[in-house]
Amino acid sequence: KEPRSLISSKAIFCSVPRSLWLGCANLVESMCALSCLQSMPSVRCLQISNGTSSVIVSRKRPSEGNYQKEKDLCIKYFDQWSESDQVEFVEHLISRMCHYQHGHINSYLKPMLQRDFITALPEQGLDHIAENILSYLDARSLCAAELVCKEWQRVISEGMLWKKLIERMVRTDPLWKGLSERRGWDQYLFKNRPTDGPPNSFYRSLYPKIIQDIETIESNWRCGRHNLQRIQCRSENSKGVYCLQYDDEKIISGLRDNSIKIWDKTSLECLKVLTGHTGSVLCLQYDERVIVTGSSDSTVRVWDVNTGEVLNTLIHHNEAVLHLRFSNGLMVTCSKDRSIAVWDMASATDITLRRVLVGHRAAVNVVDFDDKYIVSASGDRTIKVWSTSTCEFVRTLNGHKRGIACLQYRDRLVVSGSSDNTIRLWDIECGACLRVLEGHEELVRCIRFDNKRIVSGAYDGKIKVWDLQAALDPRAPASTLCLRTLVEHSGRVFRLQFDEFQIISSSHDDTILIWDFLNVPPSAQNETRSPSRTYTYISR
Repeated sequence: KEPRSLISSKAIFCSVPRSLWLGCANLVESMCALSCLQSMPSVRCLQISNGTSSVIVSRKRPSEGNYQKEKDLCIKYFDQWSESDQVEFVEHLISRMCHYQHGHINSYLKPMLQRDFITALPEQGLDHIAENILSYLDARSLCAAELVCKEWQRVISEGMLWKKLIERMVRTDPLWKGLSERRGWDQYLFKNRPTDGPPNSFYRSLYPKIIQDIETIESNWRCGRHNLQRIQCRSENSKGVYCLQYDDEKIISGLRDNSIKIWDKTSLECLKVLTGHTGSVLCLQYDERVIVTGSSDSTVRVWDVNTGEVLNTLIHHNEAVLHLRFSNGLMVTCSKDRSIAVWDMASATDITLRRVLVGHRAAVNVVDFDDKYIVSASGDRTIKVWSTSTCEFVRTLNGHKRGIACLQYRDRLVVSGSSDNTIRLWDIECGACLRVLEGHEELVRCIRFDNKRIVSGAYDGKIKVWDLQAALDPRAPASTLCLRTLVEHSGRVFRLQFDEFQIISSSHDDTILIWDFLNVPPSAQNETRSPSRTYTYISR
């Protein structure tokens, strides 16, 4: 049986106003606060007719006149003290108060501690700080900020914050950057003086149009809607386009008929034909200065990208040069002779052999590298990893059931395609196979990936688009990984490259196809959108 005093305390506690005990951490603290209340002379407990108790805090003071004089005197002394002394005094005073008094003080202080700093900063001549703070907001938050008050809206407008938001997206997202160039609104960005461009309202209305464009592009990828352009290569003797690379102005292709053809990307006209190889051109890469090609004639040739002149011929491999990559003064080539050659590339005319890597038991079909690793794949069903700096062997990735025809390596991820008709995703650091993609009916000949997609081409004539993020998620069902299958080539797909807006592929059918997912005819846009990337825009 509970003691009478405890029952009485509980009764009083139940009737205490919520504001008095809400801040208590536990029952013990609550009871302590209650005991404190009961001990105060200004608090008395009344018994109500229904048996419950009620706490009344008396607001009467025994000597109103004395209190006023004492208060005025305290304030007078308080005003004479330094700020640190004032703080120390108030802290001491608060420490002597009861819990419910702390609650009242907290309620009193809360509104005093709130500051509209965005409005206050311009009043101090610090508009630029207010603009800088709001410039970190995303589109949804920026829309909400405009609705706070007229001063916030003024700061956003005069600070050109919608323009800055778009510029930030263009700097950090290749899709935004590419879209700005293709749609032409890049001309309104990155102007030093506000008078050089349109007002903030222009950028505010531009933002939702950009989002609509992005959602349309994503939907076109998922639904396979595209505008198709075709280049007929019209090879002299044997037909087939083995390799290609493109930029905004041109496409450079290597053909089975031993030639290299350069095409205007807009008009699709052939600008130049480079001849010199005595075998099919199997691989190529170019930059702003040179084109480097590898051929079944076992040589590597270096060409001037502007004039087409042969600058250098490297004779090292004993059989066909199947693939090559170069970057930052380093070039790696691989061959049907089962070897990998690592070259120091000081200039187009100064290329010296650094090291030959041997270890594969069949033709080395493809290589890729970065500052850390060289990765090679072979007809012997293995992928081998080598140190870029020392050229020492690191590890072997095993899993494919037949020879490997293609791969791409970036960061920790390696994606490979094989004549076992599968695509595998690997973690290069631990050598684990992360996922196997199945769907092609013949050898997977070419593969590329970016942050969102894997695009593969195979000897079945099909190009498949896969969801990379889903493929990296072990919980994702295999049936959801292939987003779209594109069928237009009438022969084996040999090579492809893609970006946010297009795929460009080449085939044994002697054509180069441009699959444009940006400029799709309106007639093809009636399907339901299903964008894979989400952007939010709140209209005002």
